[in-house]
Amino acid sequence: MTAPIPTKVHYHKQARELELTYEGGESHRLSVEYLRVFSPSAEVRGHGQGQETLQVGKKHVGLANITQAGRYALKLHFDDGHDSGLYSWDYLHELIEHQEANWADYLQRLEDAGASREALGIEIKQL
Repeated sequence: MTAPIPTKVHYHKQARELELTYEGGESHRLSVEYLRVFSPSAEVRGHGQGQETLQVGKKHVGLANITQAGRYALKLHFDDGHDSGLYSWDYLHELIEHQEANWADYLQRLEDAGASREALGIEIKQL
């Protein structure tokens, strides 16, 4: 699959959403929580089918930085310290295309595990 390359990437800090705009003006917003829990990193996805690690407590995660990796991907630096995994244009397009189904599946997995999107304990952010 060869996905289109965004012409603009904008982080809406207050809404905690990453907006990808493509040629012709088409744009899509992805929540940072969605991007974090579907990180392409081995830490989240594992090294094969069935080795995924359910991400919990990520409802209020934000982005600390965004960097471009060559001409093929973005590296997202989350404010919870997670910054491994490259979001290729193909993977971002896949996340856009399957957002509704992915999110429903994630919520079901959380429920099945008795887990929550809410962080446990007190959230501490560096200023």
